[in-house]
Amino acid sequence: MSLHGKRKEIYKYEAPWTVYAMNWSVRPDKRFRLALGSFVEEYNNKVQLVGLDEESSEFICRNTFDHPYPTTKLMWIPDTKGVYPDLLATSGDYLRVWRVGETETRLECLLNNNKNSDFCAPLTSFDWNEVDPYLLGTSSIDTTCTIWGLETGQVLGRVNLVSGHVKTQLIAHDKEVYDIAFSRAGGGRDMFASVGADGSVRMFDLRHLEHSTIIYEDPQHHPLLRLCWNKQDPNYLATMAMDGMEVVILDVRVPCTPVARLNNHRACVNGIAWAPHSSCHICTAGPHLGHPADAPGHRGPDPGLHSRGGDQQRAVGIDPA
Repeated sequence: MSLHGKRKEIYKYEAPWTVYAMNWSVRPDKRFRLALGSFVEEYNNKVQLVGLDEESSEFICRNTFDHPYPTTKLMWIPDTKGVYPDLLATSGDYLRVWRVGETETRLECLLNNNKNSDFCAPLTSFDWNEVDPYLLGTSSIDTTCTIWGLETGQVLGRVNLVSGHVKTQLIAHDKEVYDIAFSRAGGGRDMFASVGADGSVRMFDLRHLEHSTIIYEDPQHHPLLRLCWNKQDPNYLATMAMDGMEVVILDVRVPCTPVARLNNHRACVNGIAWAPHSSCHICTAGPHLGHPADAPGHRGPDPGLHSRGGDQQRAVGIDPA
């Protein structure tokens, strides 16, 4: 609370470097907590854990740790009940899982599927399964997606050791894969989609990996960089093309035919996020502007509101609380 007894409506935190990746924690005992990944064009990068100090109504840095290369994505474990270890995953050269403590953050495991070589194919993104938090999926520039399984080992002292193994790896696209996301359809565990440099959105089922479904192909075959599933209605997802100024809304029940194109931006779109509480609202971000918009479902897409940022916005996230 502020000195006048009213909550601030806008909170601001300024990191000491360009922020490339961010993610909200969903643990009920860690409200208003963010992880931020740096973008520094050298090997040594940083991850900061930032939390809201409710007495001062300011975001403050709780912890900082080193990270090799910039994080292409980072995610807190999707633990809405606070029953799992407090874990954070990051992607870059490898997938890393970190355990977050009160005073320090330590590396729990490094997941590498190419142990016979000194070289690795960088990971472009990953997703953490909300229904089964022991499942993660990664996308890579080597055209593959890999599904990882986490394991909790025997208890040593008071600490459960976490390790991981490859459950399956598949060639997902003809070119680099840029993003992967699990769907809440069919129970929320086995369905996922990916996008890549070949300009397609492809949907997979872990129970039937011998084939996939092409949901959409960009008419000009422009690379598709990101995809995001609707949090309330798993029939809808959004994607965006490299250097594109619009967001394409897709319905998996009508493959290859967009139900809407949101084109209120005047420069390339850098991030998309569906509202956690509504099937009809989506937020898109680009240089200097963020646009909450109405997506199809009621009265069609509405350009909605916009907010102005101080610099290029490379990521957007909505607090699930």
